[in-house]
Amino acid sequence: MEKKKLSSEYIYISHATEGNLKDISLKIPKNRLVVLTGLSGSGKSTLAVDTIYQECQRQYLEAIGYQGIPKPKVESILNLSPAIKITQGEYAKNPRSSVGTVTNIYTELRMIYEKLHERSCPSCEKKISASRCREELVKTEGEFKVYMFCSHCGHKMEKLTRSHFSFNTREGACEACHGLGEVMKIDQKSVISEELSLEEGAVAYWDHAYKDYSIGTVNAAFRHYGMKQTDNRPVKDFSEGERILLLYGAESEEAEMFFKDVKIPRKVAEGKFEGVLTTLWRRLNEKGGITAQLEPYFITGACDKCQGEKLAEVPRSAMVKGRTITELSALSLLELMDWLKEIEENLVTEEKAVVEVYLEDMKTKIRRLIRGGVGYLSLNRQTMTLSGGEAQRMKLAATLDSTLTGIIYIMDEPTVGLHPKDTAGIMKILKDLRNLGNTVIVIEHDPEVMKDADHVIDMGPGAGSFGGEVISEGTFEEILKDRNSVTGKYLSQEKKNTLQPRKRNHGFIEVRNADRFNLRSIHVDFPKACLTSVTGVSGSGKSTLVLDILASGDTEEGEERNIVRGTSGFDEIITVEQSAVSRMKRSNVATYSGLYNEVRKLFGSLPEAKALHLNAKHFSFNTKGGRCERCEGLGYVTSNMLFFEDVDVVCPECGGKQFNDEVLSVKYEGHSIHEILKLSVVEAQELFREKKVMAKILNLLMDVGLGYLELGQTLRTLSGGEGQRMKLAKDLIQSENRKNLYLIDEPTTGLHPVDVEKFLVLLNKMADAGNTVIVVEHNQQVIEASDWVIDLGPDGGIYGGEVIAEGTPHELKRNPGSVTGKYL
Repeated sequence: MEKKKLSSEYIYISHATEGNLKDISLKIPKNRLVVLTGLSGSGKSTLAVDTIYQECQRQYLEAIGYQGIPKPKVESILNLSPAIKITQGEYAKNPRSSVGTVTNIYTELRMIYEKLHERSCPSCEKKISASRCREELVKTEGEFKVYMFCSHCGHKMEKLTRSHFSFNTREGACEACHGLGEVMKIDQKSVISEELSLEEGAVAYWDHAYKDYSIGTVNAAFRHYGMKQTDNRPVKDFSEGERILLLYGAESEEAEMFFKDVKIPRKVAEGKFEGVLTTLWRRLNEKGGITAQLEPYFITGACDKCQGEKLAEVPRSAMVKGRTITELSALSLLELMDWLKEIEENLVTEEKAVVEVYLEDMKTKIRRLIRGGVGYLSLNRQTMTLSGGEAQRMKLAATLDSTLTGIIYIMDEPTVGLHPKDTAGIMKILKDLRNLGNTVIVIEHDPEVMKDADHVIDMGPGAGSFGGEVISEGTFEEILKDRNSVTGKYLSQEKKNTLQPRKRNHGFIEVRNADRFNLRSIHVDFPKACLTSVTGVSGSGKSTLVLDILASGDTEEGEERNIVRGTSGFDEIITVEQSAVSRMKRSNVATYSGLYNEVRKLFGSLPEAKALHLNAKHFSFNTKGGRCERCEGLGYVTSNMLFFEDVDVVCPECGGKQFNDEVLSVKYEGHSIHEILKLSVVEAQELFREKKVMAKILNLLMDVGLGYLELGQTLRTLSGGEGQRMKLAKDLIQSENRKNLYLIDEPTTGLHPVDVEKFLVLLNKMADAGNTVIVVEHNQQVIEASDWVIDLGPDGGIYGGEVIAEGTPHELKRNPGSVTGKYL
């Protein structure tokens, strides 16, 4: 391409080879809505995020004199602009972060409460209004305080300001829980992996030199108390005394009671070990509360003093027009909008004058969020509990505040988790961004989004090493007609569901009087040994019914609400949600699935390994011996970029190969241990087809639609849907010949329609084996293939929570009351 012929109306990509991209060159129209589609693992994210977005960031930072972001593997990308990436699950895992705080709606609500709140005078106990009391500003000890005087008795008291209505301030937070609404305890499973030894990294927060130091101290403690050394033993094999010392330390009451006749060691070198859990409590106290580093290790329960409302007693009881701020924070955004309109009509002129600007701003923001399909969320909903799709739609709604033009927006499945009815709201947002003069690049599988796009790029033809090519591009109609397009071929062929629904003759799980959150005392039956879809618009109550009430199992006799009957006959209730599989950078597809243990055993048994005196342990990147110690077996070192995201740089010592040369010299079928970790699941399936245990694990990973993942791919890089399917595969590996109840939250997230067909084969296999499979789903392919469908609605939040239809997919289509039936 000669530069003089290049049009400014396109982004030109030349010879991209990042990830699995096969030396592709293409042009993407600017100021258009462009959809990237293709099979899962075909290279869509690699092209959009790892290549285009990365190069946008690099060029922008270099333009302002900042070096350090590596160039993606591409010869050149021309006509780029600053880029904004909006992907799933972007909110920080901070318990103080809520829908209200990240949108600033709660900040504006606090301003309204500062101006208009009513409370009781502590002296005469009569009701007083902040808007009618005289105020006085006083400077004390270097800070200003606002006082007000009771309009009845003249009593002077501190005025409740916006700070008092914030659970993140000293003035406003509940004293007992410090504004968290919950009290904390340690989640031991997150701290210690019982299957691993201390040397292999059993303690999650021990790393690098600190791990070696801690293991030395533990061994000193074991010697002091006359116990054997850790010596690569899994923690699950520790004796009671060893567990006490490891968890609580030598100075704990537990150790004192257990080792009654042994004096406490005087020095750390003699075994004065603090204890894994004791260290976490100390760090929590030193930090004055939870931090991003500590958060993974703690779980919480409601605070007894504030009943989970987070605020101190006085601001908690103050009211505006008969409602407390905590009550309003618990309402859905739809309900909050109704309240705002109601009080606006009832405010007197003076009151309206002081809060009008806040009311207008709140209404504008709430309207955007409702349009983004999240009107059922409440202000007090913690952002860490949002699904990837919900978090993304909130970010998307926030972009409407921006009037920036000439930006490249890159989005990963913005319609994920949305009922077809709600997709129109998202499409309106995407088109508005485009119409402002921005380029919107969307990774999507939804045919409705493709229909509305200006340009569609179909990648494939397969996944992983079989993908990475642009196989078709053009309008949606052109894609449908293109015989090379996997997507077009699938969407243009006539679909006939020839499967007959299974008979409902194995009994039922009964749910009676379900009224949690927005459910309206509903009764519903789930047929056993069947595939059931629970569907309905976003916020209609699906997750509450399935992943909250049903997941708890049979209720005790005498319960009158949220009664569950019929789960006691299952071997296990397995809930598969879209939370992160693991936050540990050392956990990857091979280790999590159990495959890597078999791989290490295989390599340790090879004649070349025995000749070099190597065993299975040397082929672990988690322990010393065979790994590269410069990067501790990770293959990369992290470079701190100060104000920007940290960047992982290939290890300068091993060149990313993770192991030392001796270990790498041992090969199985021509593959070193590092090369095995670089294989995709589908490639490994072919290599290990004769190895029974390994083949079983790999076949299940294929069945759940993860054939394109690399064995060494870290679990932190997986999307919510990929992580969820990994968990499902692991559960199936461990649950052979058992009759389980599977409760699965939107398992087709991130799957191309062709992959959904393959995944349905697995779900049907599970039901055929006598398992009961209940999925929360919007995907029409899954709903069509279900034996039974339960449709909740009719809308989200307060307007949902009812069973509006149930039956076979065919019966739902004929039911005029079913919202889902209209789209089938």
